[in-house]
Amino acid sequence: MSDQQSTIAAIATPAGRGGVGIVRISGPNALQMLQQVSTCKADMPARTAILTRWMDAQGEVLDHGLALYFSAPHSYTGEDVVELQGHGSPVLLRGLLEALYAAGCKPADPGEFTRRAVENGKIDLSQAEAVAACIDAATLRAGKQAQRQLEGAFGQHIELLMQRLTGLVAHLEASLDFPEDEIPDLFFEQMCEQMQQEVMIPIESLLSTAVLGERLFDGAVVAIVGAPNVGKSSLLNALCGRDRAIVSDIPGTTRDVLEIDFEVHGIPVRLADTAGLRISDDVIEQEGVRRAELAAAQADVTIHVADASRPETWGMAHNIDLCVMNKIDLQHDNIPERFIPLSVKKDADLSLLRDALAVQLGDSNLADDGLLVTRERHRHILQQALAHLQTGLAYIGHESHMDLSAMEWRRAWSLLGSILGIGDVEYILDRVFSEFCVGK
Repeated sequence: MSDQQSTIAAIATPAGRGGVGIVRISGPNALQMLQQVSTCKADMPARTAILTRWMDAQGEVLDHGLALYFSAPHSYTGEDVVELQGHGSPVLLRGLLEALYAAGCKPADPGEFTRRAVENGKIDLSQAEAVAACIDAATLRAGKQAQRQLEGAFGQHIELLMQRLTGLVAHLEASLDFPEDEIPDLFFEQMCEQMQQEVMIPIESLLSTAVLGERLFDGAVVAIVGAPNVGKSSLLNALCGRDRAIVSDIPGTTRDVLEIDFEVHGIPVRLADTAGLRISDDVIEQEGVRRAELAAAQADVTIHVADASRPETWGMAHNIDLCVMNKIDLQHDNIPERFIPLSVKKDADLSLLRDALAVQLGDSNLADDGLLVTRERHRHILQQALAHLQTGLAYIGHESHMDLSAMEWRRAWSLLGSILGIGDVEYILDRVFSEFCVGK
């Protein structure tokens, strides 16, 4: 539990120089701290920008800018909050922070502002995690998903599942007061059906989105492999839209693994171009082949590229996810169905390959996203909750084990609650907010 009796301060803008830098203060003495380090001596109106100067710890003018006051509970943290917006010089911001420390502020811990928002009921824990996701989003699609969760859509869905589960547990526990022969079998059948339809299937549906959801934020590694001179480097250049890899008709041009970041349907991808796979007496090329095989083994998705005019390149190694037949302008007959046909040099349309790659990365419907499971913590909790629900379901109808059903379902309820920060979740809070930046 954070010490909410203290007033904390931190720089809220990224490290480095910028046009504007922000120092955030939160706590019961936030307004008093502002008055001690600035020329704002009268009462500050809430939600009004005031032009002021602030002083360093020695009382000398340090900078000037805007001061904004948000009174509790109508603030981000639910406490009195002050934001000082000045010039984005790290030296000036640090000097202001030192003045606030001298006035009695405490340095904020990582994520402490958002943690106080959770503890004061401004947001639930899933929304707090969405704050970090908004900051970390590397693509517009990821940002929109994070914003949807920040607005509470994911948390509301979990709350609905908990409400349904609460009703089912209440009915089950009420039945424990009656002998089994007084309760018709239809009652238990209906309860099992409700549990499956209203709770378990929705959880399974959520879990089915985890691969895509986590890759939206964690990204994925895609390796391009194949024989020498089949067009791997040309394909990398075409996919990322930049001339990054050296392209040559000389076999063995690529000797090392070349990586480039781009996105496919809003999913961040690190694309790896590898050395041509062949037997060689060249020691350097042998090392390149070894690294290519290692990159393929570690990749989330592997694309095998073949040359339509060279059937000897059509054979594939194991664990290949996508097969591309390049140079179909040279030979377009008798192409095996498993290959995606294209000509990197003659045809710039790679939409078919991009769609197929997106599916391999978990984007099975290629449509607008609904709710996605985007965090490993949520996935593990949902998997555990589903396991407890399934175990409880197996005990239904057995008089000597009915209490075990109720116990398993209550465990599932507690697990779902831990997604929102309900219950004894101090360890979870410590773990979640340790991943935040200090000013948030």
